[in-house]
Amino acid sequence: MRKTSLYYLLVTLSLMLGCKESAKQTTAKVEIVVVEEMTSPTGKSSALPHIMSNKDVALLSWVETSGDTLTTMKYSELVDGEWQNTKNILTGTDWFVNWADYPMITENNGNLWSHVLKKSTAGTYSYDIKMNIKPKGATEWKTNLPLHTDGTPTEHGFVSIVPYNDHFFVNWLDGRNTIENEAGERGAMTLRAGIVSATGELLEEYELDNSTCDCCQTTSAITDNGPIVIYRDRSEDEIRDINIVRQVDGAWTSPKAIHEDDWQIKGCPVNGPKVDALGNNVVVAWFTGAENTPKVQVVFSTDGGEVFTEPIVIAEGIIMGRVDVLWTDEDNAVVSWMEANDKTALFKAMIVRKDGTTSKQQVVTVMADSRKSGFPQMEMVEETLYFAWTEQVAAVTEIRTAKMSVDAFSFN
Repeated sequence: MRKTSLYYLLVTLSLMLGCKESAKQTTAKVEIVVVEEMTSPTGKSSALPHIMSNKDVALLSWVETSGDTLTTMKYSELVDGEWQNTKNILTGTDWFVNWADYPMITENNGNLWSHVLKKSTAGTYSYDIKMNIKPKGATEWKTNLPLHTDGTPTEHGFVSIVPYNDHFFVNWLDGRNTIENEAGERGAMTLRAGIVSATGELLEEYELDNSTCDCCQTTSAITDNGPIVIYRDRSEDEIRDINIVRQVDGAWTSPKAIHEDDWQIKGCPVNGPKVDALGNNVVVAWFTGAENTPKVQVVFSTDGGEVFTEPIVIAEGIIMGRVDVLWTDEDNAVVSWMEANDKTALFKAMIVRKDGTTSKQQVVTVMADSRKSGFPQMEMVEETLYFAWTEQVAAVTEIRTAKMSVDAFSFN
């Protein structure tokens, strides 16, 4: 266990020893591990972790590189609190491998779905989303299946995927309208979504917003009312606040801000939101730099995302964002984020309640303050939180994983 990357609570026990004439006091230090580092299933040159859980299945996916171009997507299942032997999904030499736009894996009723980004031309930012499917009972993955069929040499990525009935609900940023027309004009990045079958067929497809931020992660969840998607919007005035679209009674609502931060920024901040749903209880965490004050905020909804509370500020100051959020029960959510700390970064987490009460901040690990650190991951299985992040030493990256009990957060 690497103690330098964990956060420890030192408890001092004073033991009084002595006799009638005199007393002798001794002190013993008992080390209680709050965050326990796990044996990672990943190898050297690993990066871009993604954790998911669905009912009694939890999976970790990542990529490993060899040489300059050879990349392999791998995964491991969590069983009894430990990562199992590594399995390969596919290998490629023509992928778009990006620190912020990471591949994902998910599961539904024994069916597995994953994706990679594959270059469509020699251009730097022309690539497609390719799905990989492993139906229940199959021994091999079906790889390189198309998600979108527009055929334009533009950007497609920043996927979000969740199980939905017997299928998968997937959404992504789609650059088909950004291709230059005869007048030299380019359209905006769009948000699209669809329903994919367990065999990889796109059953339905929707355009949800015709102008979004170009490179912020999207996030989605399934409420009792239907799917919702949270993402960073882009107005004509370059206001890039967090929006929501919801499917209600089979129809999609118009985009709506969950809170008007009024963050005007000309470039993409590469810092998307995260959402989790428990019935119609919805929690959203996001980063904003509005008013030159970087901060992480959280809002709650009890009606499937139609109305949200006023934001609760989780952290502000030298904040890097890269958030995650999960319900622990109907009244409590756990939020994670990154913040700068001199020449390093702190990966932190804490509990926030609907009434605005927060626990003490918990440091999960100290990590490199760089893009190669990527976006730390967090998932909960039963009453245990699991974390994954990319550790960088010099030019070498390697994924680390850890776990902690939800009950370990302190409110005192």
